[in-house]
Amino acid sequence: MKKLSIYLLALLTMGLAACTEDYAPSVGPQSNLPESQLQVSDVSVTPLLTNFNIADYINDETGDETPIEIASVNVKEGALPANTILKADVEISNDPNFEKSIILPANSLAESNIISIQPNNLEDEFFSKITKNPAQTKVYVRTILYTVTDGTSVAIVGKPNENYFAQQNVDMTPLMKVKISTNYYIVGGPNSDWAASAANKSIKFEHSGEDVYVDPIFTVVFDAAASGDTWFAIGDDEACAAIGNNDWSKLLGIVGDDSEVKEGTMDFRYNLGGDHSFKVAEGAKKIRVTLNMLEYSFKVEVVNIAEAYYLIGGEKGWSEAEALTQPFTHSDKSVFEDPIFTYVINGGAERWFSFGDADALAAINSNDWKQLYGYVGQQEDKGTFARRCDIEGAPDNTFHVDGSAKFYRFTVNMMTMEYEITALNFDPFIYFIGATDGWSKAEQRLALTDDSGIYTGFLYCADPNSWGNEFKFQKEAGNWGTEINTGMMTGGIGGDFTEGGGGNFKANAGEGVYYVTLDMAKMTINAVRITNMNLVGSFNGWNQADNAQQMTWNATDYCFEITGAGVNADGWKFTANNAWSINLGGDVADLTADGSNLSVVGTTIKLYPTRKTSDNIYCTVE
Repeated sequence: MKKLSIYLLALLTMGLAACTEDYAPSVGPQSNLPESQLQVSDVSVTPLLTNFNIADYINDETGDETPIEIASVNVKEGALPANTILKADVEISNDPNFEKSIILPANSLAESNIISIQPNNLEDEFFSKITKNPAQTKVYVRTILYTVTDGTSVAIVGKPNENYFAQQNVDMTPLMKVKISTNYYIVGGPNSDWAASAANKSIKFEHSGEDVYVDPIFTVVFDAAASGDTWFAIGDDEACAAIGNNDWSKLLGIVGDDSEVKEGTMDFRYNLGGDHSFKVAEGAKKIRVTLNMLEYSFKVEVVNIAEAYYLIGGEKGWSEAEALTQPFTHSDKSVFEDPIFTYVINGGAERWFSFGDADALAAINSNDWKQLYGYVGQQEDKGTFARRCDIEGAPDNTFHVDGSAKFYRFTVNMMTMEYEITALNFDPFIYFIGATDGWSKAEQRLALTDDSGIYTGFLYCADPNSWGNEFKFQKEAGNWGTEINTGMMTGGIGGDFTEGGGGNFKANAGEGVYYVTLDMAKMTINAVRITNMNLVGSFNGWNQADNAQQMTWNATDYCFEITGAGVNADGWKFTANNAWSINLGGDVADLTADGSNLSVVGTTIKLYPTRKTSDNIYCTVE
């Protein structure tokens, strides 16, 4: 039920009338208002509303309105107290529980017993507060009655939140103030054959999938034309179909004469009297267009960010072919969402290097080295960069590291044209902390398995307190100053992990054990849910999918276990997910990925994979 204070706000805005005079009494919160002396039993209210179209109540030519009649009201003769008049509010919702509703003051009852409202008032309020969708919808209607005595004393007829009058539900058709289609497309763009691009609908705007009148935002990112300016228009399915009949008038174009404006409003060509197409000047690599179809507004963003960048020099030579073997890493997001690219450089010796996109590398074959990027000013640990040809004097400004560290992370932000060089020194472990242990313990850990910054291991992810199966990492157990969160994963989050809330990682596949690879140099993480752990060896023909040798997860002891194991001294290992891609062997006290075959014999085997109580992954065999 709605709080009564909402009704008070409506009452304050409508003005109260006694006979033909208007009054604006001052009243307190409705919950404190008295119950009227007019009894509910002395009032009869008869619903009059049936299914209706708001357009039927508004004259298109004159704009005159015909009131929408909600109900008729009759008061028993002599029941209305002296110097008292009756007032009404009408509440309308598209929800039978009235969780979201609008409240409209009814027209004066001084000269009529009909409770009615003005159609434009209804349309405006419904459009702004309920939905902008013009489709026919079920609405729920109820009336609240008030008495006003001596022009100031306001009271409710009946008990607050209990007595509503003329409750009914009908179908209402709003006015179509804005037309929003389900799909929109770029027509033209990098395709010089506009008719073909309209027919193929190859460049489609993305949308959330919500009601387009609730979420009117559409976005698309597409390549600019390979050469020359990029011209395009925007159309929906109807406009694209019309082009097949040589009707181009239903496309959307820019309002105004500036085809290169980056923000503005749109209209249909048949209203604009011309094509009014969009234009992006030559030189752009990618274009993002954002539409707000409720406002028919647009925003065009242009970036010159390539899909890939390459280190040239470093450990290798300075040819195009050698540079193409040294690509930067990048997340799976678009370059608009994530303009950061990363390369990890081996240290141990001085390194001189630059970087560029494929076009810059190709220019080297023509002895043009000035398309590569160099630092601006003096090289520091961080700074700005530009193409060599754009740096005053066109110097080489080749980047350099002294080699004192084992590795260096070279990060470039292609949107802000900033770089950072970080010497990398890796700790032996990264610690897991999250919902599994109530965010209070950092015991499970990943181990550094590669000097270049790659950590691997198994983690048990659970949510015993229903907080969300989320977590973070710490370089030092218990020290939040060493936190590792999703915002740091500039190279991407993949596999069965995803981004949760507040910088948390989330175990997307639910409770269970995950095999995790965390690259702290490239800032990437990947996880694989362990659906089963098997024993495999000569005893079962090295069948990595032997159901008879599957182990069971013990969440209390953080181990996989099996009784009645069939292993023998001829060699055996652990395999995960019925495949060899994740397997463990070597030494029972220090199991490693792809380790050698085990020869210890026993029938009860427990595998402890999470390093919770040991720095090693280990097993017991009895």
